[in-house]
Amino acid sequence: MLDAVLINMKLHGRVAVCGMISQYNLVDPEGVHNLPTILYKRIQLQGFGVCDFYDKYPKFLDFVLPYIREGKITYVEDIAEGFESGPSALLGLFEGKNVGKQLFVVARE
Repeated sequence: MLDAVLINMKLHGRVAVCGMISQYNLVDPEGVHNLPTILYKRIQLQGFGVCDFYDKYPKFLDFVLPYIREGKITYVEDIAEGFESGPSALLGLFEGKNVGKQLFVVARE
């Protein structure tokens, strides 16, 4: 995906880097072939994590929850049901098999 993104970037573009869990445990991670584009187009790549923005979470909820309630923003949940499905759901994160937010339900009350 990054290969396709890089060649379509504007001069001095910025790319936020987050969420590469499917690459964490690979012995031979997928390679990026268009790295020189970062130099030629002076692209800025910056990693971030959710903990960098904990202080902004209440303001985010105030902003986004009305849109979710109105159906203007939707999200996808990949729900693994039952205790026995936990290990395969967790391994699926590292293999890029989930779609959306991976949830694990031990039991429904």
